[in-house]
Amino acid sequence: MAGGDDMARTILRNKLLGRWAAGKLGLTGQDVEAYSDALARAAANPAHSDVFTRIRKDFDAAGIEESDARILHVMTELTLKAGNLMPTASGDSVDAAALTLARKLTSQ
Repeated sequence: MAGGDDMARTILRNKLLGRWAAGKLGLTGQDVEAYSDALARAAANPAHSDVFTRIRKDFDAAGIEESDARILHVMTELTLKAGNLMPTASGDSVDAAALTLARKLTSQ
């Protein structure tokens, strides 16, 4: 079920990316989780899956100085990290909340 794994990896990447972007935007507490969850959910909806554009617009609106190259670099790093965080056959899991969200979104 590679397709499901790819979707779960993208959802997890978006969750991690959302946390990074939320920190840059100065969000705290529940606002961080709401923002990162919104980006994670976007992965499951092709019409709203352009997280780069969303982050770029949010950064621009907030006056956050980040280059496109830096955002894309972080996206790449977090894609790799998300792949490493995916549970293995031995049951490893690091980010239970993100993984649960990924499972919910891929089962819909």
